[in-house]
Amino acid sequence: IILNFLITGMLIGSCTPQSVNQPDFSDYFSRRGVQGAFLIYDAEKDEFIKFCGERCQTQFIPASTFKILNAQIALETGVIKDEYEVIQWDGTDWAVETWNQDHNLRTAMQYSVVWLFEELARRIGTDRMQHYVDLVGYGNQDITGPTDIFWLEGNLRISQEEQIEFLRRLVEGGFPFSPETMKTVKEIIILEETGNYQLSGKTGWSTQVNPDIGWFVGYVEVDEDIYYFATNVDHEGSEASLGKISQEITVEILTDLEILD
Repeated sequence: IILNFLITGMLIGSCTPQSVNQPDFSDYFSRRGVQGAFLIYDAEKDEFIKFCGERCQTQFIPASTFKILNAQIALETGVIKDEYEVIQWDGTDWAVETWNQDHNLRTAMQYSVVWLFEELARRIGTDRMQHYVDLVGYGNQDITGPTDIFWLEGNLRISQEEQIEFLRRLVEGGFPFSPETMKTVKEIIILEETGNYQLSGKTGWSTQVNPDIGWFVGYVEVDEDIYYFATNVDHEGSEASLGKISQEITVEILTDLEILD
């Protein structure tokens, strides 16, 4: 893996790199018409690359990246039996065609089915949800807002650095959940497996804040190493999915870094 311009623990003061020793990923964002930041952590080397470092410490609404924790809480509390239990679609006509059918936890994570995670949140309830958000220490831990959609339009906020710490704890078993719960959630967020790597992650996009916020967070397992990443973008009044744009930017950077091939 060629990572000869890793920046160990360095914070970039603005979105414009201050010296030639700092990576300039601005073109990945600007050519898609968005602003944002990219953060990656190499667990084996204990090293970071940070582009737009101050933003990496800024908390934003998590949008659908919260579904990773929502799924863990749902499984741990037993409001859903396992990743295969089917929850029936209520017939509401959603703009995303793949949502208009019955789903289980595995397919709902794959297609980011909002209504299923809303249902899980209602089953969990505000008190239990708050208990586990506090227990995990997720972001600012403020779930004020609609019980079943606070991660899209409520007060919950999380930074890229906190996203990476959250993912590390998921992978390393650092959560107050059963091993089976964490194993299941790690399995349902796998996006791609090849002979060289396994890519896991979750996109997110909220249009309920100004400007719109997009995410792609996850990790890549390569041989004995793990690279944790978090990309965050914004664009006012975006018509394109900022989650998809975040994923495209991330995959392109990871490919150019020769982490993906």
